[in-house]
Amino acid sequence: MVISVSVELLVKMDLKIYIRQEEQCDFKLVEQLVDSAFKYAEHSDGNEASLVRNLRDSESFIPELSLVAIVDNVVAGHILFTRIGIGDGTGIALAPLSVLPSYQRKGIGSALIVYAHEKARRMGFAVSVVLGSPKYYMRHGYVPADSFGITSPFEVAEEYYMACQLCEHGQSAPQGVVLYDRAFGVEG
Repeated sequence: MVISVSVELLVKMDLKIYIRQEEQCDFKLVEQLVDSAFKYAEHSDGNEASLVRNLRDSESFIPELSLVAIVDNVVAGHILFTRIGIGDGTGIALAPLSVLPSYQRKGIGSALIVYAHEKARRMGFAVSVVLGSPKYYMRHGYVPADSFGITSPFEVAEEYYMACQLCEHGQSAPQGVVLYDRAFGVEG
């Protein structure tokens, strides 16, 4: 099933984005997309495609939250969320978000985030964490994670470790130290 996502900015640019769950036939394309997207990224270790492969094989993988964006019959973007522990509760981690360089700054990443957040909310997740650019992710509801009582298991500047409350009113986000799947290579 292909689901169409419309965003005002994208409509103005006559750009149609179709977002759907990643399928096995997408795996190689997605890995190439991730490599391309992070090739010149300022804060990249060059292992993002390996991370995606490892997360797909992990216990934390949530197939419904591994999504691709298709534009002009091209897999132009990908987003992946995996299950994490937060104190005594659970949440999700956004990692990575990738858009082909030739499609960047056209709203594809934003459309993926909005769509994935809504899907995660319907699945019952209360909070998402991300390590990334405050300038970008704050536009999508992310704030420093410590404002929720959520702590990173590794040293990182507070402004780069963020959380976004996904839950409806009345449901609170879990608090505590985040526990990532081993696939992330993070001790905690």
